[in-house]
Amino acid sequence: MFRSFPAVSLGGSGKSLHGIVLATALSILWPGAGLAANEIRAVRIWPAPEYTRFTLESATPITHNAFTIEAPPRLVVDLENVEFNATLEQLPAMISPSDPYVSGVRIGRFKPGVVRLVLDLKTQVNPQAFTLKPVGDYGHRLVLDLYPSVPLDPLLALLEKSDPQPSATQSADKPVAALPGTTAPQAPDQPAPRAPDVARLITIAIDAGHGGEDPGAKGRGGTYEKHVTLAIARRLKTLIDAEPNMRGVLIRDGDYFVKLEDRVKKAGKIKADLFVSVHADAFIRSHARGSSVFALSERGATSAAASILAEKENQADTIGGVNLEIYEPILQQVLVDLSQTATINDSLKLAKAVLGEIGGVNDLHKPYVEQAGFAVLKAPDIPSILVETAFLTNPAEEKKLKDVKYQDKMTRAILDGIKKYFSANPPLARSKLAQN
Repeated sequence: MFRSFPAVSLGGSGKSLHGIVLATALSILWPGAGLAANEIRAVRIWPAPEYTRFTLESATPITHNAFTIEAPPRLVVDLENVEFNATLEQLPAMISPSDPYVSGVRIGRFKPGVVRLVLDLKTQVNPQAFTLKPVGDYGHRLVLDLYPSVPLDPLLALLEKSDPQPSATQSADKPVAALPGTTAPQAPDQPAPRAPDVARLITIAIDAGHGGEDPGAKGRGGTYEKHVTLAIARRLKTLIDAEPNMRGVLIRDGDYFVKLEDRVKKAGKIKADLFVSVHADAFIRSHARGSSVFALSERGATSAAASILAEKENQADTIGGVNLEIYEPILQQVLVDLSQTATINDSLKLAKAVLGEIGGVNDLHKPYVEQAGFAVLKAPDIPSILVETAFLTNPAEEKKLKDVKYQDKMTRAILDGIKKYFSANPPLARSKLAQN
């Protein structure tokens, strides 16, 4: 219980002794109560099969405490010295019914100076909570990443999709098993059964650049690179899947962030034969135009522009948000492993084939393949290229990139380049992903 003191003026400060005593008492009982409340100015949610991300953005760092409850599964996050405002109030309505991990969010004032978030979970998760310093257009961010307790296996998922189920016709035509001491009946005109032909299934990892918290470049018309790259990547997958001996796998199939390292790891886990990263270029001046194809460099970049572009693309993890406490900077190695020399040579062959085809769709920014230290191209045993489909910062090319016909032409050109590469460089070993 507080005792009341008469207000005493403190010589021109505009404060009273009563106010100071009250503020001191509050700060003892509720630390931070005397400070100006931190205002959450943006909340974003990025649901994805791999994980769901919550991002809370503010002008100053957010002090928090997070813990889980098992039955039923919940994640509780206490935000200290945070104002409960209209931005936070809209959070429950932002939860999608299709979110694989979160069913709902409850939010309210837990006690003076503390706002509590309770995330109702659909399953047990391994949560990660970390803060990010201001970068780009973002202020301070508190990030909550909810990973499944059992990580998804991309190879197993792909095998399940690739395993053809026998049709009703196939079941009806299945040879009848013979009884002991007899032979199985066969139709007179039906040929004897033979072992099925197993084709070499070529698996191509398609990487839509940027995503989620990392928007990539932005055109003057408001087009984000992350949306353009995903649209083109999906079209490329559709074309690849229509080929009898090819399978396309999207590194990301939605608007969410994937670390550069995880993009390369996923390509390795699905035993990809090729890795194609799709981007849309940007420049400070709007006159820059044309499409480009890049490969990894063993040494330095082939031009200053290529070096600057690689540096910009390698900042994706900083913008997208990586938990530095558990980050494994494998891709930040300066030296390229000797085993990558042959892979880089194959990457250059692939890049030249693709560049020759996309030159028939759009002007080329440079008439040759460029090289630089792109982190996303550092798979040691997978030929990898990065395709800049056009300049998003060029108004005319921004319009092209949003056009479905242009996207179709670009993806067909990329596929034609891939097929031309394989016609001259057929895969030597059978993939673990084979189909009948």
